[in-house]
Amino acid sequence: MPLENPRHRIAVLADQCVQCGLCLPVCPTYALDGNEAESPRGRIAIAAALARGQFPPTPELRTPLDHCLGCLSCERVCPAGVKYEELLVETRALLGPAPERPGLLLEVVKRPALNHRLQDLARWTRAKHWLGRVLPGRWREALSLLPRNQDQVRRAQDKLKHPRPPATGGEGGTVALFPGCTASVQDAEAERAAEMLLTAAGYRVVRLPALCCGALDLHDGATRNAETAAARVRQVWADVSADHLITVTTGCLSTLRQALPDVRVDDPYRLLAERIDRLQFHPLPARVALHVPCTQANVARSDATLTQLLQRIPQLELKRLPTPPYCCGSAGSHVLQFPERAARLREGVLSHVETLDVRWLLSSNIGCRLHLAAGLDERSSNLPTLHPLTLLAQQWIPS
Repeated sequence: MPLENPRHRIAVLADQCVQCGLCLPVCPTYALDGNEAESPRGRIAIAAALARGQFPPTPELRTPLDHCLGCLSCERVCPAGVKYEELLVETRALLGPAPERPGLLLEVVKRPALNHRLQDLARWTRAKHWLGRVLPGRWREALSLLPRNQDQVRRAQDKLKHPRPPATGGEGGTVALFPGCTASVQDAEAERAAEMLLTAAGYRVVRLPALCCGALDLHDGATRNAETAAARVRQVWADVSADHLITVTTGCLSTLRQALPDVRVDDPYRLLAERIDRLQFHPLPARVALHVPCTQANVARSDATLTQLLQRIPQLELKRLPTPPYCCGSAGSHVLQFPERAARLREGVLSHVETLDVRWLLSSNIGCRLHLAAGLDERSSNLPTLHPLTLLAQQWIPS
């Protein structure tokens, strides 16, 4: 539990850093700027100075903290075990939301029903093609993240219309699926794929209501809103009887685990891997690129398991994109707050994709996938983007 004095807590967390610099080679923003202030140890030093009152929170001091993607590659390689995510969240809570934070836009994102209606309206009016020219920057960026090719989405959904696996006694246990906010609207086919595959593997799947887990607010310093969201998560979990909680969006994992510390919260890959012998897949003679989101590599740590699952598809050739410091730059609300920086980070990922001659680009996090798809759009590329679960479900052979 956090100490009563948050400033003292931040100072204690910062003192764990030994300033060794092993985090520098894996930090995307340090690679982008070459500036020590934009590195993990630089941010830790800034956080400590602010917590101890050595300097006021000027824009120049808080900007590097706002720029941090929260990818946690630094935390994964840290030999001193610095709890960087906790330090970052505590410091942002102390400072409050960044001035650049698009609060109204994020309120729309966090409300699935409203988000769904507005997206339908945007598609019906083709707003992406004309309104983006006159909207302010952050709203224009949000429009660019709308799915670029609805025919691709419909084809993916059509391929998921397998006969539903017969209900079983759930010998693998009961799994509660957390739909989330954005994912429940824009990753619905991946959620259906997860439900289909888990049921076929012998799990009983129940679906929770679509709501925000609080990740956007928690990582932006909007603590009160994050606490309200966490209370809702605990309530909907208490209303079901399940052994596991899963989400198809890796960006939700850390926040869900904080809200439910005594619950096994994961993405679906480990559960599927535990009963993989119950699943068979059609061959797919194709080469695909696999983008591993930072949250999958550093929070879920399920990238190896996902690779093993995809390799169960006969004849599939898998090309994994480079590891850190290559981050796509989506990072929750970062893509809306700092679109130019996010675009620069994305370029490194897409430049590598272009060298691979692949049929699909796979990514497990909805924010990453939409951001990458928008970048492909700018390059006039027709490369489809897909959730790995959707591909697995497309190739699944119903028994």
